[in-house]
Amino acid sequence: MDEQAVLITGMTATSEWLVVLPLVLALMGSAFLLVLRRAKGAPALAAMLVVIGIIACEIALIGQILRGGPVSMTMGGWLPPFGISFTADLMGAGFALAAAIVTLLVLIYAEAERAGEGARDGFHALVLLLLGGVTGSFLTGDLFNLYVWFEVMLIASFGLLVLGGKPLQLDAAVKYGFLNIMAASFFLLALGLLNGLLGTLNMADIIGKAPGANPAAMTAVAALLMLAFAIKGAAFPVNNWLPASYHAPPAAVSALLGGLLTKVGVFALLRTMIVLLPGSYGLLQPLLAAAAIGSLLLGPLGAIAETNLRRAIGFMLIGGIGAVLAGIAMPTPDGIAGAGLYILHAIFTLTALYLVAGIIEQRTGHADTRQMGGLYAASSPLSLLFLLLVLAIAGVPPLLGFWPKLLLLQASTAGMGTTIDPWRLLLTLALLGNAVLTLIAGTRIWAHVFWRGGWEGEGSEYQEAPLVAVPRNAGLLTFGASGALVLMIVVAGLWPNPLLEAARIGVADMIDPERYIAAVELAGERQ
Repeated sequence: MDEQAVLITGMTATSEWLVVLPLVLALMGSAFLLVLRRAKGAPALAAMLVVIGIIACEIALIGQILRGGPVSMTMGGWLPPFGISFTADLMGAGFALAAAIVTLLVLIYAEAERAGEGARDGFHALVLLLLGGVTGSFLTGDLFNLYVWFEVMLIASFGLLVLGGKPLQLDAAVKYGFLNIMAASFFLLALGLLNGLLGTLNMADIIGKAPGANPAAMTAVAALLMLAFAIKGAAFPVNNWLPASYHAPPAAVSALLGGLLTKVGVFALLRTMIVLLPGSYGLLQPLLAAAAIGSLLLGPLGAIAETNLRRAIGFMLIGGIGAVLAGIAMPTPDGIAGAGLYILHAIFTLTALYLVAGIIEQRTGHADTRQMGGLYAASSPLSLLFLLLVLAIAGVPPLLGFWPKLLLLQASTAGMGTTIDPWRLLLTLALLGNAVLTLIAGTRIWAHVFWRGGWEGEGSEYQEAPLVAVPRNAGLLTFGASGALVLMIVVAGLWPNPLLEAARIGVADMIDPERYIAAVELAGERQ
């Protein structure tokens, strides 16, 4: 059906259905899996098929966006901005696709990790519910709807954290839940103030109305949103909940949480500061830069000091959040592109790193690096996977992590020859320092886990570390899922042009959101 026929009949175009189909599949699939949870083997297969369907829808959605620009659908027959809109631009749709891909691989990995466990705990239903919340957050065009999807993510992630009921998991869930409920409260307070000031929470409508509102009040709203999203994203100094919680559940759950949840928070911050409320950016830019510098430096320093493997990865994750904040603090095309590309890189790399950490813990029988060693001789391919991921996080070329850091450094050094901006100089030094410190932290862990012969002893070390035998089928699943992610990271790093071009298109729609507004049929509302 062509566009003219759609306008005449009032029917919804197929391209618009592509925006909501991934959410429908995730939520309906989650409900269906609750019914199937007692059927042996059925929940895993059904969950994978649902995620494959979501991936297909999102690939088609990205193709539509590349052909005609952002796509929007408003629910319930209400005209925007009164109806709840889902609006997909290239960045949001790209991140949603990346989230679905890593979820599929985590489900494959989880089949080996959960071998022998009952299927009645609702694990697969919670995973689809989490994916639905993440996808909705990336594709929503309404701030209150974003709050709803944040709550969906919180419910699903809280459920995944406590599956198994171990004391460590319950302790982690309390810390995780308390801080995230605080963030949700700040978010809801900001939404109430924003709706009172502008009379709307539709993102495209906010872009047009925000410049005419009271600047001081809008800055207060932007500060509340920044605090809420900073907590969600685990940015300095509100980041202590992450390394205290993400190491507690099984590795597959840690991979989902570490790969997806914090990225939603910093993406929301990117969209809010750059697209929705750029008029409030000037006063908040020093705070963003300070948070970026603190996250960039303190994250890898925490990883160097940490002996628990997955807690150390959590600190490296915080360092990566600092890189995204650095891009938001430098709202140039290179800075925004670097921030967006780093989010994509972190979705794949952090998920893979947590998965590989799970394999290491399974083989050694321990979570503490002081009780690990000897894995290089036992599994040199596993050592290669871990080393490649460490190099990717540090930004070593030609891996995927190099390109966003290069864009961020270009943004921070642009124009430095004529005038020196103190914040940009500090961000440049922090980005370089983060690369060096992350490399030190990662290679230190690699040396302890793989190169060292055995456990840390009173004198030096034991010469032979006892390793746990893993069934062949389980090893193939866990190594295959982790290896597929690492392969994507390597290939994307060697052939970055499609991602760089996509980032350029996504940045153009963020800096000049006319196509985004037109997709919601609010063209002409911008003041």
